Amino acid sequence: MTFTLPEGLAPEVYPLAWLVGRWSGHGEVAYPGVPRAQIVQEVVFDHDGGPYLTYSATTSLMGPDGEQGQVWAVESGFWRVSPEAPEGVELQDFQHPVEVVLSDASGLLTCYMGAVGNGRIDLATRFAAATESGPSVRGATRMYGNVSGQLMWAWDLAAFGEELQSYMSAELSRVEAE
Repeated sequence: MTFTLPEGLAPEVYPLAWLVGRWSGHGEVAYPGVPRAQIVQEVVFDHDGGPYLTYSATTSLMGPDGEQGQVWAVESGFWRVSPEAPEGVELQDFQHPVEVVLSDASGLLTCYMGAVGNGRIDLATRFAAATESGPSVRGATRMYGNVSGQLMWAWDLAAFGEELQSYMSAELSRVEAE
């Protein structure tokens, strides 16, 4: 399958172009104090011609027949390619610095920094801030990869007094436009 740049996409975000679209799939959530559960996830990366991608994701617990059940998390934000790497960050060939700002319905705001290149994105928190009733998160990493046209991703979390460890992961397929 030949990849075509989405129409009207800003050149600044070409390194992220492979993300643009609607993705859906299954995964798992597991963390100390959180019962292991199967999830259903819907993710949308979109653009309006600006130098960023918009992002929204809804994660639901999987129902008994594999259907989407109770909503577990909802987040939205913006992804952009930074014009240059932050001081002290060395990029490998074919990598570009990336910045992501996410807000979660639970009251969490997270800023990630990382790199995109060769169909992979690695992110780590620059900071995480929560509302008074929001979750206590000290840090996180996320990895996204294009593996044979599937969007694979993993989220490690340091929260609730726990060290950084696996929290959630999923394998998503691109959903064709109707």
